[in-house]
Amino acid sequence: MICVIVSVLRTPHSSVAVQMRGKRKSCRQSYSSCLGASSRLGLKPVLTGRRLNTSRRAPKSHSITEKVTPEQLALLLKTEWKLSYVTPLYQFRHTQLRSYCRQLSAFIAAEKQQGLAVEVEGMQSGYRVSFSAVQGMAEADDDAETVTIQIHSKSMLAKQDEPEKLVWSGWLSCINGNPDYLHSLPNDFTCLPLFGSSGQEVFTFLVQSWFQKTFDCCFGPLEINHTSLQWLAALWTNCHTESSIQHLKLIWTLPVEPQLQITYTVNPQDAWSLWSSVRKDPEEENEGEEESIDFEEVVRFIQGLKNHFYKHFRLDLSAGTLKQVSTALGSAKYSGRIKISNSRYMITTLTLLTEAALLKMPI
Repeated sequence: MICVIVSVLRTPHSSVAVQMRGKRKSCRQSYSSCLGASSRLGLKPVLTGRRLNTSRRAPKSHSITEKVTPEQLALLLKTEWKLSYVTPLYQFRHTQLRSYCRQLSAFIAAEKQQGLAVEVEGMQSGYRVSFSAVQGMAEADDDAETVTIQIHSKSMLAKQDEPEKLVWSGWLSCINGNPDYLHSLPNDFTCLPLFGSSGQEVFTFLVQSWFQKTFDCCFGPLEINHTSLQWLAALWTNCHTESSIQHLKLIWTLPVEPQLQITYTVNPQDAWSLWSSVRKDPEEENEGEEESIDFEEVVRFIQGLKNHFYKHFRLDLSAGTLKQVSTALGSAKYSGRIKISNSRYMITTLTLLTEAALLKMPI
C-alpha cells in the first residue's frame, strides 16, 4: 500500500511567465551562431542525433569528500541552479583562470559604465570575480575539470572590515561525457557542456556574454524533460537503503483549463517497495558486470505510481506531464532547475545532466 499525500492547485491561464520575451531574439541569434560553429568544429550531426541512454549504472555512494575539498563541495550543494548547455570553448585553459578573473571583472565594469549592469543594492564600489577548478570531480579520462565562478560586491558605504557580498555564482562541468563526442573535438576546444547559475539574471547574462565573446561558444536553456525526471525519480529511489530519501514528491500538470497541478508525495518505504518489485531478477545480471538500471524498469516504476493514483482518485496522470521530482537527495524541475542536497550521489545526477546537455547542443 502506497501512502499518498495529494494537493491540487489550479493556476490561471496567465501563469506562464512572459518576462523573458525580450530575450527571444538573442536566443534565436545564439542558436544561429551555434549552427554556424558546427562547420568550424567539423563535427558530424550523427554525434548528437541520439537519445538519452536506455540503460545506466545503478547509483552508488561516492565518498567524494576524499577527492574534493569540503569548501569546494559547499559551493555546489544545497543551492538551486538554473541550467544551460554550453557549446565547446575555444582555447579555454584551466591554467589561465587567474587571468579570466581579471578579464571578466573588467568586462562587468565596462558594461556597468554603459549602464547595462544593474546594481544589486545601492552604490557598489565594484565587483570581484573568482574562478576555481574543482579538482577530483572528473570521472572519465576525457572529462575536463569542473570550474566554479563567483562574483562578489561591496557597497561603497560599507565599513572597511565588512565582508564582501556574494551576488552571483555559477559553474561549468562535464561528468562522464560521451567519449565519441569528446574525441571528435579538435584539440583547441574544451567541452564543459553543463552550466549552472544562481543569482540575478543580469549577471548570468553578463557572464554568458563574456564567455561567448572570449571562447567563441554559445549558451542555450537546458530543460530537465519528462524522461530525465523519470530517471531521477528512479535513481534517487534506488539510493533509499543507503541514504534515506525521506520522501518522493512528484508534481504533475494536467492539460485542462485552467491548468491543474497535482503534488503526489509517496512514503519512502512504499516507494522503495514498489521500485524493488519492478527491478529485474539479479540472476539476469551478467557475472562480473556492475549493477545497471534499464529504462523499462523506470517506466514500470512510474506506471506503478500512476496506477495507484488512478485507483484512489480516478485521475490518469498519463494525460499530464511530470514537472518536478524531489527527495532528500535533491530536487529537479522541468524548467531546468536542479538542487543537489547530498554529495554522495552528486556524480550520478551530474552524469545524467551532462548527457542531457550534450544531446541538447545543436552541434
